[in-house]
Amino acid sequence: MHRSPLWFHQFETLFNHFIELVVPFLLFLGRRMCIVHGVLQILFQVLLIISGNLSFLNWLTIVPSIACFDDASLAFLFSSKKDGTKDRVLEMQAEEASGKTPTLQYGCYIRKVVNISFGLLITFLSIPVVVNLLSSQQVMNTSFNPLRIVNTYGAFGSITKERTEVIIQGTSSMDPSDPAAVWEEYEFKCKPGDLHRRPCLISPYHYRLDWLMWFAAFQTYEQNEWIIHLAGKFLANDKDVLSLIASNPFDGKTPPRWVRGEHFRYKFSRPGGNHARDGKWWIRKRIGPYFPPVNLEGLKKFFEARNWPVPMQD
Repeated sequence: MHRSPLWFHQFETLFNHFIELVVPFLLFLGRRMCIVHGVLQILFQVLLIISGNLSFLNWLTIVPSIACFDDASLAFLFSSKKDGTKDRVLEMQAEEASGKTPTLQYGCYIRKVVNISFGLLITFLSIPVVVNLLSSQQVMNTSFNPLRIVNTYGAFGSITKERTEVIIQGTSSMDPSDPAAVWEEYEFKCKPGDLHRRPCLISPYHYRLDWLMWFAAFQTYEQNEWIIHLAGKFLANDKDVLSLIASNPFDGKTPPRWVRGEHFRYKFSRPGGNHARDGKWWIRKRIGPYFPPVNLEGLKKFFEARNWPVPMQD
């Protein structure tokens, strides 16, 4: 999709605006148009799942579109056998048409009470959310209660045109400044790293650490102190943290003496180009250091100042 011609990307942009700005009004134009809206929205999200790899975001967007389909349009999904779902629905409709009111079971009353209670709870908790939305100082990506039941969510405040990545490396060398020091890279589960690894399809999963590493690359390590915490865990070969990544170059070995972060700019290799012929999916260019080489001894005061447990090697 990325390597498609310009006209295709222009069509994509136009189609995106049509789906998001025009199609929603079909909801108000009767049953058939409502179903058309549901079909178009779901197909659009499926295209994004295949091409955009935005994990759970698009799956969640599909959920409200299911409400566009009524019983008649979904009837083919259910069995027509005696006492099946269709059969029971037809019986209920026949009773309703004859003027009979079906007797509500005890569980129905309980369900109604629970539904109304949840509705009132969400309404009450949503008051500060609505106030925030109407405010000129609106805050994005914020939860308004400890249980995180309601929140304001904005996937992207802005879109970048370049892909930069933080690559974390470790070495067993005594001197990190030694030109002969061999630095080995930690490979994450899905984010770009190894140039020869094909971009993965993670949907519907969501690797939070990979996601955070991507955002950290937009800023500095001073703005993302957690990445230094991560480096400390790598220095200690912490098993829990290492379970969050794809491969540890020091697995079964002595933990690294030093860990550093390098900043790279990534882009796709061109199909048929020299890099692609070498089996490389990515091309990268070093921007510079992201954070300097650190060791456990040097990080001790940094961790203590933030009341973080100091990592200990096994």
